[in-house]
Amino acid sequence: MPNRELSDLSLSRKECPKCGATWINGQHRWATGIEGSERDLAGLVCNNLGDSTCINPKKGQEGGDTWEERFKYIGKLGDDADLKMD
Repeated sequence: MPNRELSDLSLSRKECPKCGATWINGQHRWATGIEGSERDLAGLVCNNLGDSTCINPKKGQEGGDTWEERFKYIGKLGDDADLKMD
């Protein structure tokens, strides 16, 4: 049997026991599989609902997305749509 070179490819997966957020090879991923922002996750979830079991390294940091900002954005979209219909 010939010697084969083996790849050093590895896969690591961590899951937060509090909210179920996942990190694949150290990169946070949203449930959709899209690359996520740890700071946004903190602003949306961890800073409000996280506890000592939260594994997000950005927990407690400000500057990410928040529900308040998202609600403002959604409201602006609705206002813009109303203006276009008038």
